Amino acid sequence: MKHDASEIVGSRVLIDYHVALHYDVDGPSDFIFLIHPARTPHQDVRSESLRIEPNVAHTLDSEPVTGNRLLKLQAPAGPLDVSLDAQIVVTHHIAEPAHVHAIAPAELPSSTLRYLVASRYCQTDQLQNQAWAMFGHLPRGYAQVQAVADWVRSNVEFKVGTSHCGTSSIDTLNNRVGVCRDFAHLMIGFCRSLNYPARFATAVDYGAEPSLGPPDFHAYAEVYLDRWYLFDATGISPTTGLIRIATGRDAADVSFATIFGPVRTGMPIVRFDAIEDPAAGIALPRRTALAVSTATI
Repeated sequence: MKHDASEIVGSRVLIDYHVALHYDVDGPSDFIFLIHPARTPHQDVRSESLRIEPNVAHTLDSEPVTGNRLLKLQAPAGPLDVSLDAQIVVTHHIAEPAHVHAIAPAELPSSTLRYLVASRYCQTDQLQNQAWAMFGHLPRGYAQVQAVADWVRSNVEFKVGTSHCGTSSIDTLNNRVGVCRDFAHLMIGFCRSLNYPARFATAVDYGAEPSLGPPDFHAYAEVYLDRWYLFDATGISPTTGLIRIATGRDAADVSFATIFGPVRTGMPIVRFDAIEDPAAGIALPRRTALAVSTATI
């Protein structure tokens, strides 16, 4: 069935995003946060407001390879509260899947090659044989990658509390249960095994059913064909509702908080809302069978 670009009213969405983090610091500690939305040609951060209590010195740096924005600070003993409000406009590149062609490995941009090989949570050496046995009969291209996403969604149960920070793609394949990061890791591992660059991105779970729990950070996969395309193997968020916070090889690269010191952590509080503005060409996020991209490099 052919899909038309009019399936999505407009190609831009506007998301209000809020995150609040609380820590009890038992001794001088260092923090590196990845909570700021990325600034890219496809993602315009219209406004953002950062609050840190106590008001300690901090820096906000952009990592040169990925563009991830790292908030770095040192905190004394006592409570630490960090909160961020931002308004983000995401502009989508939308394509008919049948018109998306996969570039041969030898012709891939050099910037994508680091996403072809194994990483901490995506053990392609252990997934390769199974990936080719399950998906190798399919022609190379968008449909093959979509088949991977569909298989992961159909064969892995989304269940909070069933995995931990050490769970890898092999664990998820064996246990057939996990959360968003586990779905993304398994999809990335399979896609790299099939010779597609694939990477891990963090977002918020816009559109998730309330039964899955309170709003939270989210993870999805990007796979390079003729450009980077979004795939959320969980299916809980529409691809047009995914903002970009951080991008990496897997979850080890993009933790929202990396802490050095004696610190007791609380659960993050995350809120977000989509705003519709038809006069400005801004629509609410919607599910689509079309190919969606928010990155070129």
